[in-house]
Amino acid sequence: MDLVPALQEPLQQPLKSVLGPATAKVMAEHLGLHTVGDLLHHYPRRYEERGQLTHLADLPMDEHVTVVAMVADARLHTFASAKAPRGKGQRLEVTITDGSGRLQLVFFGNGVHKPHKELLPGTRAMFAGKVSLFNRRLQLAHPAYELLRGDSDETVETWAGALIPIYPATAKLESWKIGKALQTVLPSAQDAIDPLPPALREGRGLVTLPEALLKIHRPHTKADIEDARSRLKWDEAFVLQVALARRRHADAQLPAVARRPKPSGLLTAFDDRLPFTLTDGQQKVSREIFDDLATEHPMHRLLQGEVGSGKTMVALRAMLAVVDAGGQAAMLAPTEVLAQQHHRSVVEMMGELAEGGMLGGAEHATKVVVLTGSMGTAARRQAMLDLATGEAGIVIGTHALIEDKVQFHDLGLVVVDEQHRFGVEQRDALRGKGKQPPHLLVMTATPIPRTVAMTVFGDLETSVLDQLPAGRSPIASHVVPAADKPHFLSRAWERVREEVGNGHQAYVVCPRIGDDEDDPKKSGRKASPEDEAEKRPPLAVVDVAAQLAKGPLKGLGVEVLHGRMHPDDKDAVMRRFAAGETDVLVATTVIEVGVNVPNATAMVIMDADRFGVSQLHQLRGRVGRGSAPGLCLLVTEMPEASAARQRLNAVASTLDGFELSRIDLEQRREGDVLGQAQSGARTSLRMLAVIDDEEIIAEAREEAAAVVASDPELAGLPGLRTALDALLDEEREQYLEKG
Repeated sequence: MDLVPALQEPLQQPLKSVLGPATAKVMAEHLGLHTVGDLLHHYPRRYEERGQLTHLADLPMDEHVTVVAMVADARLHTFASAKAPRGKGQRLEVTITDGSGRLQLVFFGNGVHKPHKELLPGTRAMFAGKVSLFNRRLQLAHPAYELLRGDSDETVETWAGALIPIYPATAKLESWKIGKALQTVLPSAQDAIDPLPPALREGRGLVTLPEALLKIHRPHTKADIEDARSRLKWDEAFVLQVALARRRHADAQLPAVARRPKPSGLLTAFDDRLPFTLTDGQQKVSREIFDDLATEHPMHRLLQGEVGSGKTMVALRAMLAVVDAGGQAAMLAPTEVLAQQHHRSVVEMMGELAEGGMLGGAEHATKVVVLTGSMGTAARRQAMLDLATGEAGIVIGTHALIEDKVQFHDLGLVVVDEQHRFGVEQRDALRGKGKQPPHLLVMTATPIPRTVAMTVFGDLETSVLDQLPAGRSPIASHVVPAADKPHFLSRAWERVREEVGNGHQAYVVCPRIGDDEDDPKKSGRKASPEDEAEKRPPLAVVDVAAQLAKGPLKGLGVEVLHGRMHPDDKDAVMRRFAAGETDVLVATTVIEVGVNVPNATAMVIMDADRFGVSQLHQLRGRVGRGSAPGLCLLVTEMPEASAARQRLNAVASTLDGFELSRIDLEQRREGDVLGQAQSGARTSLRMLAVIDDEEIIAEAREEAAAVVASDPELAGLPGLRTALDALLDEEREQYLEKG
């Protein structure tokens, strides 16, 4: 029987557990740690020095914290209660200090005896618990604690200067218990296989992997921690970039049909009828795309551009080029509202060029069809027939395009709009419909910082549109603190009336639809922690629309739009709004992406704190699309000092999507760059911060490309292969395969 390599040994086994069964169970269930290797890669969040006390003044509310502090005093009180009516109830209050502040600990009932004996004034200990507020003072109720005693063979100096690792912990497993478990498995670190090629490691002066693991868990000095962190960051960045480089290398080997537009075909005819000139950015990006389409392996390109920068125009020209070359192009949109809207705007832009096979169609015309899940049977059958025969050169649809029944005559290009809303499987299924792999263009209006693009979309080449077309107006954004200043909210509705009075239109956006199905109590769904904290459900479209129509917006034409309406009704509402027949549209985020009504100048976002930074930026991009300036009002009841208000202030202070995406990422952390976020597992990045470690990621990408170019199978680097296999368990391998 093969011996299990030391790092792959499970923490819990039927006959011989590495750790106690209870500890191993909690680690598996609450921290996702199953093997010795998992535990070794569970790094400390920070370090405390025994001689230096933590900042009690900075403790966050409602979070599970670990602090190192000294007992200042301890008092035992007796009191009467329902359980102890004769005044026999006992409460121990212990005050701890760290020089920056004080914190009260409380213990009740039988739980007072042990701490009463042990927590004497002058005692140092580590305390862990959840920070709560009682009588306007921070406290920890029934914290777990571990006394810090100097061992007899340690001098006071070495004891006081030692660095105590503080681990990401849970209420069921305190940091010091994780630390003790780590001491048990630390000898196995010697068996860790080093993924970095020796030349790379030595060239960059990095310590070996076993040494890095020892130093991260048992540092003697702060320099040890730095050495370990530098090394472990490189591991994460490099192994990930090798995975992406191999993906790019494999893609480059795939065959594809080169698609070159005819010299005086459909694309030329389209360009000739454009009433404006393309921006320099649009021309540059189009050239990059056309160069890719002309090669005999599939294009994989990410097109990112601010809301309204003209991405749709660039994508349409790419689709026309492919139709010119005898192929078909499919555009995948995340919602029916958006698919219908894209179809309308493409047909409008193309005019008689979209009337292929019809009377009045131009010489080079093709047919543009739409395909969504809710179409009538006859219309759907006709659209599918047009695709199968090649009559339709362009199809725009939702995931209905992916169904098995849909066949293409010759699919040459897939354009995916708003990539982050599509599962990878969906993209892959559509790509599988070509005779050979089609070219792929992925578009997003969510600006992605360069390092994230290198990691999340590392297998795609990136093009950026950062110029806004002429004629787009600036958008003024303001936070409306409804709870602190109710008259600000009244003024917001007056501003909406003023915009409508000037012949414009407005959106009101709410987080929720607001029928029974949407009520967490009635649907049996648990409310989110934010909802629990707020004690009131987020505002709902249906309720807000009714209140506005009766109250502050009485007399204006108010309509409702949300995702659960029948598609025909949704389309009718959007058409009326686009035609200017409706003054105010009260909607959910179905309008977030791609909806284009130039006459809409104002947007009020209710409960704005319930949306993410990037989402608010997307929503705001729906106004100011014409010549009149846009106005976006972010309504919130959150108090001024809250993190949510700071987030809204950031959105109000800048229109720079890249800056906002950095803020968003710093607040949300990276999620898992290999798409584990889609499956709800933990992040694969434990040490690397995508925003802060830009330099390491860029260098690792270069090194990885060089390694893969010289040895695509990594035959000469078994350690790297092993690390890659560990990173790319089956699910992630599929994610990259399909990316």
